[in-house]
Amino acid sequence: MIRLMAGGLVLVAAAEVLAMVLTAGRWVMPIAGLALAVFLLAARLSFGAAPHRLPAESADDPGEALQRWRSRTESTIQWADSTRDDWDRHLRPRLAREFVLATRQRDPAALQATGRIVFGDDLWVWVDPNNIVRSRGREPGPGYATLEEILRRMEDL
Repeated sequence: MIRLMAGGLVLVAAAEVLAMVLTAGRWVMPIAGLALAVFLLAARLSFGAAPHRLPAESADDPGEALQRWRSRTESTIQWADSTRDDWDRHLRPRLAREFVLATRQRDPAALQATGRIVFGDDLWVWVDPNNIVRSRGREPGPGYATLEEILRRMEDL
């Protein structure tokens, strides 16, 4: 879209400059109008064809989609064995979002209470969306075993 707009602007400007350079002043408006008409026709054809295109992901075969999903999941799991900062940035938001969706808790106090019941105090600190501590970011994260236990308990919901 941006390319099309830039191309149309360049086309109109080039037509006007060409008409001015050739000292054909009376032809400036017709040439600019013709360039604008070509641009509008190209834009119309571009927008007309857009709904008929398939999204890139739906055109792929299921095997490729599964492979991409698996790759994204493996890279996400690797954050569990990294630092606390990485855990807070990559895993905690996902875990907290899934927990909120699963429990449908809107009240922060109820969310805290439910989290402590489901995970216990030792695991809730790694899911709690309000437990991000910037000063301890270089500490090691809880590790894969903790992530696995959190996910197991979330499955039980």
